[in-house]
Amino acid sequence: MSARPLSRRTLFGAGLSGAAIAVGVPLSGAGPALATSRIIPTATWGARPPSEPITVLATPPNKIIVHHTASANSTDLSRAHAEALARSIQADHMSRGFIDTGQHFTISRGGFTLEGRHRSLEVLQAGGGHVASAHTTGQNDEAVGIENEGTYTTAVPPAALYDQLVALCTDICRAWGFNPREIYGHRDFAATACPGDVLYARLATLRTDVAGRLGVAVDPWPTFGEGARGQHVRTIQHLLRQHGATVTADGAFGPATAAAVRAFQTSRGLTADGVVGPPTWPVLIVTVRNGASGPAVEAVQDQLAARGYGVSVDGRFGPNTEAAVRAFQTDRGLASDGVAGPHTWRALVS
Repeated sequence: MSARPLSRRTLFGAGLSGAAIAVGVPLSGAGPALATSRIIPTATWGARPPSEPITVLATPPNKIIVHHTASANSTDLSRAHAEALARSIQADHMSRGFIDTGQHFTISRGGFTLEGRHRSLEVLQAGGGHVASAHTTGQNDEAVGIENEGTYTTAVPPAALYDQLVALCTDICRAWGFNPREIYGHRDFAATACPGDVLYARLATLRTDVAGRLGVAVDPWPTFGEGARGQHVRTIQHLLRQHGATVTADGAFGPATAAAVRAFQTSRGLTADGVVGPPTWPVLIVTVRNGASGPAVEAVQDQLAARGYGVSVDGRFGPNTEAAVRAFQTDRGLASDGVAGPHTWRALVS
């Protein structure tokens, strides 16, 4: 195993903010019954003490962000290897100025789940507050970070790892009461390939599997707010432009995009919270078909092009775009009518 398994992580955005509860004090109150006995605590795998007290924020997390370590796909599936991996990650992070491991939890290829940052397991079991972290710029005060050992650009995650990822995400969603829809990949919030094309493509299945264990339905639309980045944010920006907003479709959900969302929500009688989620998407999307033109068409083409359907992003819905929409619909098990309506939009942004 490399001594620096996370060499790709040159920047994690360690700026932390938000109201905090007292550090170093056990949390009070009984949390929900969770199957967390399988999680190996920091004390067990031999973690160093953090260089500063761990901050536990009073505000609970509202999402999960899935990462891969971008390290070798090790064939050593032992617990000893998993614990050595955890120690190596912590050493790497602390050598670069982190106070502790950046993420909350790590899952090895052998299917061992380890506590990452100190107090993460304690807070999960209590179901209150959130350990301030350093795994995704702009999301460290509100997202639980999970690192998965390996590189999943072309390789498939081992079944043992995936099964533990489902179990851990189920515990997290149950503890803090949010829908599995709020499971994202690192690339949704940063310009990065993480968690790899293969693992990222499996997130939809992960959400469904977690929802099945929780006995809930996956919310049909994702939720994005200020700080989010990526393809789906660019789609939001194209659609806002379709409705007359003057925002740049740069894939970064900043203050200007949040303001445009609030203005749009106000104009439609929605709660103006600046967040694009299940209440806003159905009103924001625009059904487009052959002959249409404009930013909404660009949004469809942009999504299709990103999935390899070979269309130009020119804002004109012609025969090539219609053929690509039909192919996408067929691949997703939708009626292949060549029209980008609500069902197709939902699939495009899932």
